[in-house]
Amino acid sequence: MIPRLLADSLRQRIIDSNKIVILYGPRQVGKTTLIRELINELPYKSLQVSADELLYQTVLSARDLTRMKLLVEGYELLFIDEAQRIPDIGINLKILHDGLPKLKIVATGSSSFELANRTKEALTGRTWTYELFPISLGELHLQQNAFSLTQRLDELLRFGSYPDTLQLPNATDKVRYLRELSSAYLYKDILEMAAIRHADKLRKLLQLLSFQVGSEVSLSELGTTLGMSKDTVNTYIDLLEKAFVVFRLSGFSRNLRKEVSKMDKIYFYDLGIRNVLIDNFQPLDLRTDVGALWENFLVIERRKRNAYQGNFVNTYFWRTYTGAELDYIEESNGQLAGVEFKFSRKPSKAPASWTEHYPGSTFQVINQDNYLSFLL
Repeated sequence: MIPRLLADSLRQRIIDSNKIVILYGPRQVGKTTLIRELINELPYKSLQVSADELLYQTVLSARDLTRMKLLVEGYELLFIDEAQRIPDIGINLKILHDGLPKLKIVATGSSSFELANRTKEALTGRTWTYELFPISLGELHLQQNAFSLTQRLDELLRFGSYPDTLQLPNATDKVRYLRELSSAYLYKDILEMAAIRHADKLRKLLQLLSFQVGSEVSLSELGTTLGMSKDTVNTYIDLLEKAFVVFRLSGFSRNLRKEVSKMDKIYFYDLGIRNVLIDNFQPLDLRTDVGALWENFLVIERRKRNAYQGNFVNTYFWRTYTGAELDYIEESNGQLAGVEFKFSRKPSKAPASWTEHYPGSTFQVINQDNYLSFLL
């Protein structure tokens, strides 16, 4: 088993707090496995239910405390897997939590748009929320040293870091798994819950986004290509974000006239999913998109690191109309840190306009020599 960095935090929340613990994340990243392992370690008598089962959907969506009490009678902990599939899950969890304040409740969800939107108002102040990603470099580092991690770089950029992908023995099996994952799970929640009218265009949109990793994305251009409105494209991307398939990085601006901030960059939670969409698993030395892979890899791994370490930072990219740019910026406690990503080891200097307009900010180039310190 690959150890998960969230395990200790989740364990303590379950033990110390009577709030509902919610664990979000993409499908197949190990949410259920992690929670079951923790429950097995803890001394509580636990009821584990799958929200895919109609019986539990009926009881847990009834807004009837008496029925829910019958379900959990004699148990100290309730674990609801894929809780977003239960209608009106938010208000029902509120009723259950308020009616049985000593009952510990843990819920997982692979889609934040159902679980989050229907719990946000109802469960204000009643939850601890976490996000589980595909396996992080930090988690691999718990079992492997820095040398071993560098030997896996080609693999991680080609096949991503889903738990099953990492443990399959060869490239053929990895590709087969990613294709099955993509076709069976990637859009499941979106198609079932968001009433998407053009399922084929959802996949075409993802393919277009796959080719634009590291570049600013024009919603208007995407809409023209797909034959849909700019607003519909934005809605689809929003749904893909809430299903943990992609995420956006916005342009940074302090309202300087030369700064570009209207368009976003879009990255994938997992590079294996990105590569299966364009059907390209070639080794890095045969590819023309290494720069995009490298940038996506560093951005998502840094996102995992910050999330697991509890670092609350704002993240952006930066570009001016005159061509100066930085791939990545973090803002924390008023301090700006600018970063340039280079797969090659060529030196690079901070743009003059960056140091001029943002004195006191930092700058660094992240390449193959120092990326481990940036991500670990």
